[in-house]
Amino acid sequence: MNIRPHLESIKRFIEEAEYKGYDPYDALNSPILKVLAFNAYLRIALIQALKRIPFNLRPVLLIQKGVNPKGLGLFLWSYARLYQINRGTENIEKIEYLLELLDSLRSPGYSGNCWGYNFDWQSRAFYIPKYTPTIVNSSFIGHALLDTWKYAALEKAMQMALPIGDFILRDLHRFEEGNSICFSYTPLDNYFVHNANLLGASLLIRLYRYTGEERVREAALAAFAYSMKHQRKDGSWVYAEKKGANWIDSFHTGFNLQSILYFLEEGYCDEYKKAFKEGVKFYAENFFLEDGTPKYYHNRVYPLDIHSASQAVVFFSRLGVEYRPLTDKIVKWMITKMQDKKGYFYFQKHPLYTNKIPYMRWSQAWAFHALTEYYLNENRARS
Repeated sequence: MNIRPHLESIKRFIEEAEYKGYDPYDALNSPILKVLAFNAYLRIALIQALKRIPFNLRPVLLIQKGVNPKGLGLFLWSYARLYQINRGTENIEKIEYLLELLDSLRSPGYSGNCWGYNFDWQSRAFYIPKYTPTIVNSSFIGHALLDTWKYAALEKAMQMALPIGDFILRDLHRFEEGNSICFSYTPLDNYFVHNANLLGASLLIRLYRYTGEERVREAALAAFAYSMKHQRKDGSWVYAEKKGANWIDSFHTGFNLQSILYFLEEGYCDEYKKAFKEGVKFYAENFFLEDGTPKYYHNRVYPLDIHSASQAVVFFSRLGVEYRPLTDKIVKWMITKMQDKKGYFYFQKHPLYTNKIPYMRWSQAWAFHALTEYYLNENRARS
């Protein structure tokens, strides 16, 4: 499938926007709404309300467009792939610019490099002020940095990646269960989530190749063991082992499987190959309609979210020929159903309406991330 025009179209949109944009969860960046949000219930209500409204009230609410560290990490990752295909000066200049910008947005005061969001946010479990580092953001950025070093051989990328391990090992809380551990989402909470834990573990196992530090390897394997122990018989994972967190959704399932794949690629945990295959089978058979439409939950279709499609394309692109037909269907759905003629991708489709707000991190960064992964693997298959 020729995605080059669609890839160029979103790339142009992102660059013209200078990587700045709104986010589905940025309601508390409004000085108006922040005055009203004086408890957790109101914060959740306001964030969810603004996220669900299909027209953009942010300018009226005085919310400014911003750069999101996680989004920047995904953009960096994407340009690193493009550089692997075409080693031109344009891509390397973009990579160097994004490295500097990410470096300037590191969260200060922690044991190692780490990143948060550019907005305050309230989940069901805890409140996190803006730029509080998360294991998810820091791990995604870490993987992007390692691949940037791998593809572009820029020392700065490796220098920024290595200290992330110190943040994960020293600043996050741990839940211990026998010989296994689960890392907390942030240094401020005690909420233990499978996709976050596995993402952190997968970054640690990749860092071990470069550090050789036994504590890094041991922590990675212990965290991996925790989440694998809680994989269900059908190959799935609930979001977390907590009351009220037992849903099974598409992109977090994809994060789990991608993290396991990193362990297998690094030569670890062969005993979990069968469990991995069962997880992939569950993912492929329960989250997509016949035409590639990505369901949000395993047992419910809507909302149709660009994030679900994007993570699926990233993951299945890496698996090669066996899942190529499914990957092609998902990419076709993304382009035909979710890409605007201006190049950007929509946020969500619901039964009666489509939310077309061009969110930068959630939609553009993830779609660009997905299309560049697909494009890279397509080029490899042809060569």
